[in-house]
Amino acid sequence: MKDAHLARSPIRFGTFELDPQSGELRKQGLKVRLQEQPFQILQILLEHPGKVVTREDLQQRIWPSDTFVDFDHGLYNAIKKLREALGDSADTPRYVETLSRRGYRFIASLNVPAPDRSSSAPAADTPKDSIAVLPFLNLSSDPENEFFADGITEEIINALAQIEGLHVVARTSAFSFKGKQVDLRIIGEQLKVRTILEGSVRRSGNHLRISAQLVNVADGYHLWSERYDREMKDIFQVQDEIARSIATRLKVASEIKAQESLVKPGTKNLQAYSLYVKGRALLYCRGVKVQTALECFNQAATLDSEYALAWAGIADAYTLLGFYGFVHPETSRPKWQEAARRALAADPLLAEAHNALAFGSLMYERDKPLAEREFLSALELNPLYVQARDWYACFYLQLAVGRFDEGIVHAELAVESDPLSCYANSILGLLYGATGRFSDAVRRAERAVDLDSDSFLARWALQTVFFFSGRFEESVAAGRAALAGSGRHPWALAILTVTLAEWEKLGEAEAVYSELVARARREYILPSALALSSGAVGRYDEAMRYAREAVAIRDPFRVSFSSYWSASARLRADPQIDQMLKENGIDRPHSWPHFATYRAGNSGVFCGSQSGTGAHSLRDFRVRS
Repeated sequence: MKDAHLARSPIRFGTFELDPQSGELRKQGLKVRLQEQPFQILQILLEHPGKVVTREDLQQRIWPSDTFVDFDHGLYNAIKKLREALGDSADTPRYVETLSRRGYRFIASLNVPAPDRSSSAPAADTPKDSIAVLPFLNLSSDPENEFFADGITEEIINALAQIEGLHVVARTSAFSFKGKQVDLRIIGEQLKVRTILEGSVRRSGNHLRISAQLVNVADGYHLWSERYDREMKDIFQVQDEIARSIATRLKVASEIKAQESLVKPGTKNLQAYSLYVKGRALLYCRGVKVQTALECFNQAATLDSEYALAWAGIADAYTLLGFYGFVHPETSRPKWQEAARRALAADPLLAEAHNALAFGSLMYERDKPLAEREFLSALELNPLYVQARDWYACFYLQLAVGRFDEGIVHAELAVESDPLSCYANSILGLLYGATGRFSDAVRRAERAVDLDSDSFLARWALQTVFFFSGRFEESVAAGRAALAGSGRHPWALAILTVTLAEWEKLGEAEAVYSELVARARREYILPSALALSSGAVGRYDEAMRYAREAVAIRDPFRVSFSSYWSASARLRADPQIDQMLKENGIDRPHSWPHFATYRAGNSGVFCGSQSGTGAHSLRDFRVRS
């Protein structure tokens, strides 16, 4: 159904404005002469932005059956006159795209004022020099080129991020608007930016056509636009030209040297580049798509053995496959080591390579000094690298060394940089929950679920922070949702077991643990998840066996044994297990921080476990706060 507000309000796109009530088309405030039928076609296309309007639809609305005209000739002439008025082209469309023998589609973004907006002025906290790069439209016939268009977008984001003084929205938040027709003013408000870059990519064989336009959020007018008709070999040069043009237009380019390239492709092999950007897009999806991402990275590295980004992608993929339990660590660990080494050898100044080394060193080797050095190197090389900031915040600062305040700061910076990222909000929620900020934790985790209801991590984060908060019934409900969407992942089963045990539903906790044990007889199950579950139900001999196995095979999820993570408290309540974990580099503090609390009903309670007590439940350590 056509939006009622859209039907009566002026509709802005580019430098144009269509007024449905007056029947006028204006360009920068000046009336554009346009005959009735071309105007009607434009109006119909604007009613369905981004969607195909068929020839049959246009015939029924503009050339009814009782009108004796040559429809094909009339439609051709009307479209031609419309394109002339817009300065558009059938070969390189900016506004109206032809779909052969089907119809037409309006492909530019609309800048329709929101009905409840009283002012178009940017918010006071919006940085003066700020930009969001929206995903470029793929106008190619091959859907595989969707990954290529996304890769171009991300390269431009990375290039702009190098410009000092320019606030650039990170990838995930910008990509949250992909495929959506949203008023640019609303996007600007949500992302806190004053300008937006949008564009399109058409790839045909070795030929490439890219259009880009920089739009002022406040009024919807173009500040700059350009079209590039090049060969594929020029793709990196085009990306660099776009970034420089934007910097110049926004007057933040004084420090950029003419000979200094903002885009650093890392390979001259265009097929390897295409495979890498596809793999990177799949890696962001996590879950089973990590395996497909790994295949893309491997193919890219085969085509160019010195492609550092491809090797960094391989390293990340293997660490994640081990962390999520899709691959046995004895398989993933040596593969990670080789890939991380080759990534750094190929490009010692690549942030992705340093981050890959940091994450694997921490998760597999528990080499904390090396991990911190490499995380900090990655962030120094690319402060906008949200994955590095979140991994440093959560896995090193929080779980490895218990520097809680620093971890929170970095996780908050990640959300500030990427406010619509489900991942960044999930991590911040987990850190809030682990440090006793329960209401903040639940709000963040619920926000993450709102941003991506299909995300297992978001639903697991919500399950976990409800547990931290002592809201056990809600944790179990969230856990059921996490299990339903993940094939009953061991992470969710482990937290469910601990929650049920803490809720004193030991029979149900035993049943969940039995499910994990039964599955472990026929498939690889993370021994760390088995250890947490068996510890929760008080089976400490079994818990010790699983914990030793996790340590021996370097199960990356053994990070969950950390004494800074209260879900491990039942496991570590056994003195022998606790001592074994300390001896194997999983440290614990001398005492729990004052804010590591549970809540029971409306009362806050302090909990922890001291080695040597032999206590088997968090409840044994409760004192009134």
